[in-house]
This record gives sequence, structure tokens and C-alpha cells, in this order.
Amino acid sequence: MFLESAKKPGAIEVICGSMFSGKTEELIRRLKRAQFAKQKVEIYKPCIDVRYSEDEVVSHDSHSIPSTPIDSPASMLLLSSDVEVVGIDEAQFFDETIVDVVQTLANRGIRVIIAGLDTDFMGKPFGPMPALMAVAEDIQKVHAICVKCGSPANHSHRLSKSDQLVVLGETDIYEPLCRHCYNAAMSEGK
Repeated sequence: MFLESAKKPGAIEVICGSMFSGKTEELIRRLKRAQFAKQKVEIYKPCIDVRYSEDEVVSHDSHSIPSTPIDSPASMLLLSSDVEVVGIDEAQFFDETIVDVVQTLANRGIRVIIAGLDTDFMGKPFGPMPALMAVAEDIQKVHAICVKCGSPANHSHRLSKSDQLVVLGETDIYEPLCRHCYNAAMSEGK
């Protein structure tokens, strides 16, 4: 007698760190492995992130995977029926409703893989990321390399003078710094 295959339990995985730390690259790697395993995958990103592409998640080293840009986390609930894996990039740009959405998806038996900045340019917890880490089964913190001293970097230092929370940019606006170099830069007002 054959047993019906049980639906796999859902789970939430968070990949976090500073800019240029490889978060999106790791997200893409996990999603491509799921696709290779013939799992049905859906990938989402915030509509505001159009730095490299409007309809792809793209890492700084130009790896990419097709995605669906969305304005609201609730859209994921409507668009993710009959999937096994959901990928979410730049989760810090979504509002707090993303926490309930990913919990609902995981409770449906879906593996949810999330990438996002854990802190903003001021070194403060960024958006829903702390709450997402709190409900996750797995958290991986990745680090960049400090451009000043070569140590592991966990801060996204903004080079521009803007005090807006969200300023999209690359190496022209941000640099990865370790704690020591970040604190020195912040005390100098740079």
C-alpha cells in the first residue's frame, strides 16, 4: 500500500546583511536550486526597485532571475497559489503586513525565502526585517568587505547627504563599512 505524500511543512528563511554583502546572490542561488529540483517557484520584489530591471531580481554581480514586481505584500497571497517556493527580494521596502503574509504562506506549506537589509543607513533596524527574522526558522547574515580596512562589513554607509530613509543607489551612494569605520565616518559627518 502506498501512502499519499504528505505536504511538506512550510518555512521562512531570511538572508540579511548590508549592501554589497551577497544577499540577492544567495537568494537567486537558492531559488535556482529549487527550480532545478523542479519545484514551482514564484519571485517577488517591490515595484520601487528598478535599479537593474523592472521585472527581474538582479544581484550586483549581474546574476538574475525573473520576478513579479508588486506594490503590496497581500498580492503574494493571490499570486502564490499552487507554488512550493516563494522568493522575496528587498523585503525592507515592504510594510509590516509582509510578516503576516509570509506567515500565511509558510502555514500553507510554502518555503518562503526572503532577502533584505537588516539595518538602514543610520544603523537602525530596517522596516519589517526584525519581525521577519523573529518568525523565521532560518536566518543567514552575510557580510560585505569594508572598503576602508578590509574587515567584514555589516553597515551600509550612505555617501550622499540625503536624510530620506529610502534612497536607491549603488556604489555611487553607498559603501560597505565595518563597525569601526562606520562609527568613524558617522562621527566625522561623512
